[in-house]
Amino acid sequence: MLQALRSLPGFVKTKDMFNSGIISSAKGPSETALAERQLRLLYDLTQVMNSAGAVEEALEKALALMAKHLRMMRGSITLISPQTGEIRIESAWGLTRAECRRGRYRAGEGIVGRVIMTGRPMYVANVSDEPLFLNKTRSRNLRSEHISFICVPICLNGRVVGALSVDHLLADAATLEEEMRLLAIVAALLRDAALQMRLVMDEKDEPVRPRGFVGNSDRMEIVYAQISQVASSTTTVLLNGESGTGKELAARAIHTASARVGKPFISLNCATLPETLVESEIFGHERGAFTGANAMRKGRFELADGGTLFLDEVGELPPLTQAKLLRVLQERSFERLGGMETIHVNVRFITATNRNLEKMVEDGLFRRDLYYRLNVFPINLPPLRERADDILPLAVHFLRKFAEANGRRPVQLSEKASVLLQGYAWPGNIRELENVMERAVLLLGQDDMLSPQHLPPALHNVVARAGADGQDMVNGGLQERMDAQELASVVEALECARGNIGKAASRLGLTERVMGLRLKKYGLNYKDFRRAGKSAV
Repeated sequence: MLQALRSLPGFVKTKDMFNSGIISSAKGPSETALAERQLRLLYDLTQVMNSAGAVEEALEKALALMAKHLRMMRGSITLISPQTGEIRIESAWGLTRAECRRGRYRAGEGIVGRVIMTGRPMYVANVSDEPLFLNKTRSRNLRSEHISFICVPICLNGRVVGALSVDHLLADAATLEEEMRLLAIVAALLRDAALQMRLVMDEKDEPVRPRGFVGNSDRMEIVYAQISQVASSTTTVLLNGESGTGKELAARAIHTASARVGKPFISLNCATLPETLVESEIFGHERGAFTGANAMRKGRFELADGGTLFLDEVGELPPLTQAKLLRVLQERSFERLGGMETIHVNVRFITATNRNLEKMVEDGLFRRDLYYRLNVFPINLPPLRERADDILPLAVHFLRKFAEANGRRPVQLSEKASVLLQGYAWPGNIRELENVMERAVLLLGQDDMLSPQHLPPALHNVVARAGADGQDMVNGGLQERMDAQELASVVEALECARGNIGKAASRLGLTERVMGLRLKKYGLNYKDFRRAGKSAV
């Protein structure tokens, strides 16, 4: 390792100067001290990386040394997963475990993703002023901390395998350039250990995020683990959660990870059907079973034979259907409506509800014996307000989805928009967030940055709330608050008028001229609201 260190650019020169005393005569005291600290860091790193021990422990010690010798506030090593291609924090200093779990990127996403995609180092003089800096770990308070950020690639044989990132005390460009060159040398020292960790990073005993899910909050990691645990069995699963929390997505994930993946996945929302049609949809019917039954029709149970049947909003089933469903769960057999033939099925049952079935049992609204049959393996899908760490990753995911669907370039979230998104309670959960992001993409026009003006009025109420530090969550000034409220009112009026400036002005008691000035002030285009209106119809 020491030989490799000597071959790195700048190391031999610095070492020779240090040993010969040239540094002290050629440089000032502060520069000499800095060079000594850098040389000591590189020397100590070679000792750590050459010592026997676990790779993970060695990298943690390396980051601790960087914190000791440099003006580093936080540091992390992110690596590319060999299996999924996802970029994840695998070692860190100054970050909690939860913050590390949030540090996940795609190639090109944020500063880290861009460094890994391009293979070129980058630094940001002040992260608060850089829209590309996503603060995914949520470890920095961008309103009160003044931080510089440096990120360099970790390469092996010309191929990028990860990145070394550092939160640095606020510094000028010359200092950051010098530190970036030093970190490039450090990254070269760490590359062999990083490669070893990368080869086993997917073998850690952590729940694998099911396909389609976004987010790594503590609550969702429990859900991922439960899905992984139950998927391979034939156990009946009950998914509990508010509307819009992803219950059907969880049901599909269980089916996809099971041995029935090649068989049918049949879904039925019990709340969308009138009581007279529920049994026909579930069990099917024979010709002439009732008025309008002109031909035999298979029900969802038959269609799901060999696969999985997902009954959503099972709490809405009428009492008679509850009794028939109980028999199928017990005997795996039923008759079509109007039929005499007993049909046997091999079906895996997954049900879901947004109601409290236990209370419904106590109130006599749901059969107790059926409840026990369904509640074999319950999984609780948390509402979005209880997984706040996932709001921004979900928002970015939906922005990317709708930007691609509309044939436009990727869209970035501004810091103020991020604050609004995180401060909102999201009563409609993920479905509401998805709709908000779709609407925002329509309102962006030619912009590539999502700002507060592109968000619905309900989210602007967050401006009036106080943050944990007693400061306004977006901006503490009275004028900023007044502007935000005015913007929310203008956006709402334009939405209601579907881009008609005259009608929007009338709603606000303004003249068309004043309304036009407000549009110019906030960079709004009335045509965007016409498109949004047509899309919603």
